[in-house]
Amino acid sequence: METPVNSNLGNGTETGRGLHHPRGLFCSAMAQLEQNIFLIGPMGSGKTSIGRVLAKELGLEFCDCDQELERQTGASVNLIFDVEGEAGFRERETQLLEKLVRGRGLLVATGGGVVMRAVNRKLLREGGLVVWLKTSVDQQLTRLSHDKTRPLLQAPDRRARLRQLARERDPLYQSIADIEFTSPDRHFKQAAHALLRKIQDFQNAPTQASADAKR
Repeated sequence: METPVNSNLGNGTETGRGLHHPRGLFCSAMAQLEQNIFLIGPMGSGKTSIGRVLAKELGLEFCDCDQELERQTGASVNLIFDVEGEAGFRERETQLLEKLVRGRGLLVATGGGVVMRAVNRKLLREGGLVVWLKTSVDQQLTRLSHDKTRPLLQAPDRRARLRQLARERDPLYQSIADIEFTSPDRHFKQAAHALLRKIQDFQNAPTQASADAKR
């Protein structure tokens, strides 16, 4: 059973492993890259599972935006939607993103709808390397078949809802992505290693890689 939430949801000012890390939010002293990496893409594209492995390989500190918002507020994303609506959730998401882009040595898994706000797209473009994890609706349906928690997935026809979200969001993902990576039907560790190679190619030869990454 979820804990009841009132209008005084957490504001993210608490101490601990989050907002008051001595080198910035979730910043790792072992970071091997100077810029942050932001994973964008739809729900079920593997941002969290791939991101955790990729962060470890790169020596970056991992942050899942939805999980961090839940940690700050003490409430599930679903409950935040219920209490504050999507607009309230998006405002909290922007506030968190503003803090994250000021950090260094981070790999951040963003929420699927983060690109819906122009201010977020600007923050992501200016905050580091943006990687779009692409996936098909069929893959999403398979991966999310047992998921009962995502607010925007609560619809009689999940396929229609996911197609609608893709039509709205895919052009926005594409508009800010430095790298596009199709999330394959393979173990997430294999996918993470394939993405790692693509990022390394991009870092080593940014002009050519940035053109290839869009293909």
